[in-house]
Amino acid sequence: MKKQITLLLLACFLLSSCAYRITDFTIISTKNVDLSKASTFTRGKARNEGVDKAHIILTIPFGRPNLKEAIDRAIEATPGAVALVDGVVYSKSWWAIVYGQTKIIVEGTPLIDPALATTFEMPEYSIATLDRNGEIKEISEITEDEYLDMKDGIIKDTSPETFKSTLNL
Repeated sequence: MKKQITLLLLACFLLSSCAYRITDFTIISTKNVDLSKASTFTRGKARNEGVDKAHIILTIPFGRPNLKEAIDRAIEATPGAVALVDGVVYSKSWWAIVYGQTKIIVEGTPLIDPALATTFEMPEYSIATLDRNGEIKEISEITEDEYLDMKDGIIKDTSPETFKSTLNL
């Protein structure tokens, strides 16, 4: 019985892990944030997670996890995000006889600057409709043939002589 308890305690010690909460935060960022535009920022719908880790081999640590890297990864997971709000920072580590890891985990809701957000991929051929202020109102995809027909209708002569005045500055 003593042998089994000793083996169990030894296994628990050799296969150990540790996790603890470092801090909670209201807002955190590693980016340059223009706070004069803060009223236009929107909150993301889902929480992001960023992780930075380091490896441990034979009790020798090969690096340290970096909090800035974890924050950057969480922010950059959402296009246009400039910060995280209402989040938590954790530290977790584990070790199993020969190999282990230590990591920093940052979780939070992304704060998005709509001016930086690019959530769609531009089609190869498209038409953009603008409003009176020059803001994009709509983008619609067209075929290559429709594009070439429109181009021919707009530009009748594409010879270099036609654009000579714009080429010589």
